[in-house]
Amino acid sequence: MGAALPLVGADDVARVEEGIAAFIGEFKALRQDLHRHPELSFQEHRTAAIVAERLTAWGYEVTPGIAGTGVVGRLKRGHSGKSLGIRADMDALPITEATGLPYASENAGVMHACGHDGHTTVLLAAARFLAESGRFDGTLNLIFQPAEENGGGANRMIAEGLFERFPCDAVFGLHNWPCVGEGHFGCVTGPAMASVDQITITVRGKGGHGAVPHETVDPVVASAHIITALQTVVSRNVDPLDMGVVTVGSVHGGAAPNVVPESVELKLTARAFKPEVREVLRARIPAVARAQAESFGATAEVQYRPGYPAVLNHDAETALARSVAVDTFGAARVDAGFRPRTASEDFAFMLLKRPGSYVFVGNGDGASLHSPYYDFNDAILAPSATYWVRLAERFLAPSV
Repeated sequence: MGAALPLVGADDVARVEEGIAAFIGEFKALRQDLHRHPELSFQEHRTAAIVAERLTAWGYEVTPGIAGTGVVGRLKRGHSGKSLGIRADMDALPITEATGLPYASENAGVMHACGHDGHTTVLLAAARFLAESGRFDGTLNLIFQPAEENGGGANRMIAEGLFERFPCDAVFGLHNWPCVGEGHFGCVTGPAMASVDQITITVRGKGGHGAVPHETVDPVVASAHIITALQTVVSRNVDPLDMGVVTVGSVHGGAAPNVVPESVELKLTARAFKPEVREVLRARIPAVARAQAESFGATAEVQYRPGYPAVLNHDAETALARSVAVDTFGAARVDAGFRPRTASEDFAFMLLKRPGSYVFVGNGDGASLHSPYYDFNDAILAPSATYWVRLAERFLAPSV
């Protein structure tokens, strides 16, 4: 562990920016290396080894192997009992990269299409500065999480005792967002990202020749009416002042134009900001599907798979997150009207266990998340790392 430095106030932005600027080139190279070697959920062995090696070299007490490939770096300074958690995700997506970049993925069919390579690098850059020059009093827990992408890595880390083994008075996370100004920050109090559930509806009828449809029970027609009726769940069962999404993204049934198939499969996603709206969708989607199918003499089997809950940012921690951004970068770089996103995030599980906030940073113009053309913007490495340092020093500031 680096030698403790005198504790000072949190208004020395230049000290942090200049310190990080001195070594940010090393982390740009690291980010591109991680991009070149993406790893899927719970397979982040190379990434976790790099994280553990760097943290150990900087004096952190490192605990690997949480939830398989998760890593926590702990750094204690001073005598305060205060503790802070900062989380970064590490996993990539099963997408074939199409960027043509010189550091494009070398792992066929896998790419960092959501910027987790950048999130990991940002927290590592902050970790180095905090170890070498950080001015704080308390315990810092840096959480490098596996399997955010549909793997529920956060929930598994929690189940394996994350917050019991590494107590955190609050926990914070950060995500880049394309088409938001480069290095601009967004903070949302309350619902910041939506819950997500996945539903499969199998509509079963009686197949037959398309020339004699009266001898069949057509699951295609029944499915068409189910799809149409599902659009009324939000428009007629959810308060117009609340948000709900029901999207049918996949329809499969039949193989020939003149044959009525035995069954049709629909795959859906349902999203909401409020838990009570999520429950409305959970009740109404199966009810509508079954009733519509029955009206055609068919049946509907519904598999409802709960996903992540909504990301619900806590008031005090979000106020702190916003204050740190304004004090560090100025009000012009903090979007006062930043709106919640209807994508989902498993950081939600951490916010159910500890107070905290999930912050957004603009990635600038470019491809959307989960696009084969997406790339994390290296220009936001330094401001994002600066933000984490400033937040850590503010949260763990010494008592006066």
